[in-house]
Amino acid sequence: MLFEVDSWSSSRDLRGLNQASSHRTSFSSSLSDSDRLLRKVEPAYSFVGMHCIFDNCKASVTVLKFGHMSSDLLAYGSSDGTLTVCTVSQPPSVVKELRGHSKDVTDFDFSSNNQYIASSSMDKTVRVWEISKGHCMRVIYGVSSQLCIRFHPVNNNFLSVGNANKEVNVINFSTGRIINKAIFENEVTAMDNDHTGRLIFCGDAQGCIYTVTINSHTGSLSRSHRHRMSSRGKSPITTVQYRTFSLLARGPVLLACSQDGNLSFFSVALDIQGYLTLRCSLKLTPRVHSIRASFCPLLSLEKGEFIVSGSEDSNVYFYDLTRPKHTCVNKLQGHGSPVIGVAWNHGDNLLASSDSEGTVIVWKRAKTS
Repeated sequence: MLFEVDSWSSSRDLRGLNQASSHRTSFSSSLSDSDRLLRKVEPAYSFVGMHCIFDNCKASVTVLKFGHMSSDLLAYGSSDGTLTVCTVSQPPSVVKELRGHSKDVTDFDFSSNNQYIASSSMDKTVRVWEISKGHCMRVIYGVSSQLCIRFHPVNNNFLSVGNANKEVNVINFSTGRIINKAIFENEVTAMDNDHTGRLIFCGDAQGCIYTVTINSHTGSLSRSHRHRMSSRGKSPITTVQYRTFSLLARGPVLLACSQDGNLSFFSVALDIQGYLTLRCSLKLTPRVHSIRASFCPLLSLEKGEFIVSGSEDSNVYFYDLTRPKHTCVNKLQGHGSPVIGVAWNHGDNLLASSDSEGTVIVWKRAKTS
């Protein structure tokens, strides 16, 4: 089994290594998340190695994202409450460290112009940060842990926040006041918006996905549909991600991932208030950590539906959800602890991954002809 990925030592001593580090080509395979044996690397998702490593964080990096329409602005939040903003262009560097949360950063989002970050935390607060000055503009206090957050894609004056009090609150960015809310049966653990700004997709702590309509002018919310990920178990949703188009579905799609290892891929009917239809799914090894997954870049010449996910065995895995066998099409080795977060940049040439010991690796994808 050949992996066309340069892989560095997966021990904790990768801290301090740089691109000049000695490396080897890996021929090993794990039988956990890669138990659907990989026969060959998918050319579109082969990598030339590590672009850079950030090792300033000493706690688990729970979430990371690139800026909107940005190829080099990267931020990540950790379990010690710190938010770190970096640039990955040469030379890679930390731009700001945003300190204020007293517990885990559970989620964050960039504003559409990348001037602000809104973050949610286990400390029951939402914080709004001005990146250039590195200071907190506003603190919004809640009564429970704030678990997921998004700027509205059309009206950036709205923030949607899911919490452990079984609510989604719409907050006015300018005033910090809650202007509308929707109540659910369980903690709201993950969310994403559609591109029109009319729908919010929410995942809860018992494995359900909800479609909620939102008025982009008033912020009013209304629940429209509910879908249970699995009839067997009730596991928290760790990822809800929307995409405007899929070759498989020929329309908008939604990716959902739960902590018990279920990955589900839905088509989205925008004309029926975001009704979800399951197109394909994949069962991976159950997770201890809240591991996230992401769509892979949509490449016009590639058939299939590719996603990337972290894992408990310290690897980053790539899967084609449409394959009945040999689902795993590549993996990246280099982390020394469970990989929790994954994110692509806007140019689709860099993939960032984070682990439970605080290391963030930015991988460079090979150019395809």
